[in-house]
Amino acid sequence: MSVIESTSTTRPTGKDRYTISEVAALTGLTAHTLRWYERIGLMPHVDRSHTGQRRFTERDLGWLEFVGKLRLTGMPVADMVRYAELVREGPHTHGERRALLEATRRDVLARIAELQSTLAVLDLKIDHYGTICGGTPS
Repeated sequence: MSVIESTSTTRPTGKDRYTISEVAALTGLTAHTLRWYERIGLMPHVDRSHTGQRRFTERDLGWLEFVGKLRLTGMPVADMVRYAELVREGPHTHGERRALLEATRRDVLARIAELQSTLAVLDLKIDHYGTICGGTPS
């Protein structure tokens, strides 16, 4: 099972149709954000009920979970939309999708290295103040 198709253990089992308010509650996203994701092409086609209400599936929730991870990486929205377009275009885009994810991975690794360097500076300062304040270094 792919990341996109994965399901969260916090969702009710056996249910595969969710309203926008249920999805908002499950994901922490607002209904406005969910509609925006659909409008800009970040969400695949969301099914509608006979009254026009959006009906999200488990697969949609898995996709939103993946998009949330992409957001945490700092990936620009335009790149996320491009990735979604590539997914919709089919398997012949696997190489391009991989390249996009690899570039994002490199960015994440660079940010981690920068944060580790920053953490080392903070640790030095904390140790310094621990020493001069009569305590012990951490």
